[in-house]
Amino acid sequence: MQEHDVSWVRTEMALAQPAPRTETGLGAWVRKNLFATPVDSALTILCLLVVAWGLPQILSWAIFNAQWTGVDRTACLTVDQGGELPAGWSGACWAFVYAKFGQFMFGRYPIDERWRVMLTAAIFVALLAPLLIPSAPFKKLNAILFFAVFPFVAFYLLVGGFLGLPYVETSLWGGLLVTLVISYVGIVVSLPLGIVLALGRRSRMPIIKLLCVVFIEAVRGVPLVTVLFMASFMLPLFVPPGMTFDKFLRALIGVALFASAYMAEVIRGGLQAIPKGQYEGADSLGLGYWQKMGLIIMPQALKLVIPGIVNTFIGMFKDTTLVLIISMFDLLGIVKQHLSDANWATPQTAKSGLVFAALVFWLFCFGMSRYSIYMERRLDTGHRR
Repeated sequence: MQEHDVSWVRTEMALAQPAPRTETGLGAWVRKNLFATPVDSALTILCLLVVAWGLPQILSWAIFNAQWTGVDRTACLTVDQGGELPAGWSGACWAFVYAKFGQFMFGRYPIDERWRVMLTAAIFVALLAPLLIPSAPFKKLNAILFFAVFPFVAFYLLVGGFLGLPYVETSLWGGLLVTLVISYVGIVVSLPLGIVLALGRRSRMPIIKLLCVVFIEAVRGVPLVTVLFMASFMLPLFVPPGMTFDKFLRALIGVALFASAYMAEVIRGGLQAIPKGQYEGADSLGLGYWQKMGLIIMPQALKLVIPGIVNTFIGMFKDTTLVLIISMFDLLGIVKQHLSDANWATPQTAKSGLVFAALVFWLFCFGMSRYSIYMERRLDTGHRR
């Protein structure tokens, strides 16, 4: 047999080499993401020109020419005496936001009892943070405390009226407190109720399916303002005589039911995206209906519709501003209410108050959006290359 020369065969693994300098670092990132094509380059330059034109004016209004301290509107009337801003512009009046910050956060909640709101917020953050961290231990116990125990603790702290805490009427609540309470209740209720409604709409039992379809389409067919009006003024007509519901509780019920109908359609879309083979595989294992849904189908469906779920949460968070229609003052409502204060009524205070409210809403919505993107990437295990 003829012998072959194998001197060219490598006998040792080659050492890993660093990536070329042109493919790493800030310069490579800028070239790939901002100047990859002529169109990208043109758009990047255009955006830089817009930023260069607008950013100095925004900084001048929001920081350099802003008024940070003061006891009434006269402090803000002296802004922009140097004429550094364009005609029609004036510096921000953050003194108004500082003076009204307590009302923006708590509404007319008694000052001596605001520690209860802050304690509730601290407990909320302490329970929510471990849930958002995938590597945190004791997830089941944490979830039970957050979803089952915390609502009762929060009710006791915020409302009071027993065990030594003074009673605080919900009509005194306002500001960010109302926004967060309505959002929390809406999220906690809408997700499980939306799952039940989505499963009911896909049920083979005609009566269950009909009831779910009627509820979903009826709620989705009217605006949230109508639902709030019905919950506030018509719901008391359906309860026994002498029984009353707190107005805030009625608003919570209306928002939760409204969000549940939209959530049901989002989850139904995820259920329809699951291949038929997953259902058949679960049936072949002898799993019952609830085992099949809870262990096989629903986890996959929820993973697919994370963007839709978070989008519903964000929309609901912003829709809390509509409770102003039924004389409840959330963050935006309380800001608009204080704009009519004669001691602060100036165009500068109006702009500053509305910008402050917009910034708070944006921070919460942006946080939810970024976390949903993080969870999508973490759970995207079935399509990795």
